[in-house]
Amino acid sequence: MSLKMVDNLAEIRRQARVNIENGPVTENYQADRDAVLRMLNEALATEIICVLRYRRHYYMSKGINSEPIAQEFLEHSNAEQGHADKLALRIVQLGGEPDLDPDQLSSKSHAEYVVGKDLKDMIREDLIAERIAIDSYKQMINYIRNDDPTTRRLLEDILANEEEHADELSNLLQH
Repeated sequence: MSLKMVDNLAEIRRQARVNIENGPVTENYQADRDAVLRMLNEALATEIICVLRYRRHYYMSKGINSEPIAQEFLEHSNAEQGHADKLALRIVQLGGEPDLDPDQLSSKSHAEYVVGKDLKDMIREDLIAERIAIDSYKQMINYIRNDDPTTRRLLEDILANEEEHADELSNLLQH
């Protein structure tokens, strides 16, 4: 006896042959794709701005105890680049184009590019940006809910990593 886990398999098979140029975006995609693409491009801009800010902080770290903090900035920069790459890939999967126009990135980013005047100020500015990212990702996840589970999971994974970053930065400020 076979247990069917999918309702109306014949209809799913028929729909899979319709609009195949849309790749993974099937007829059952429930989210507002244009809104999701705008949201993902804003997240992408935020991540790129964070990459650049962390990278600058890495290079500008000075002082007797700066080396481990500089390494933390570099690790965070690399992680943010990984987030950006995943967001860009998802944008393409959904039939969009990642907006990497340098003239647009800053205005689309949720986080600001603040350089910081010293090591402690750099840590503080990065923590502020992480907190902005955390709240932004939470709002995106709440918007998507179950309408696009793949994008939601991607955003949840990035959110977890942003929370780790915020915790690490917060710990640095307390030392």
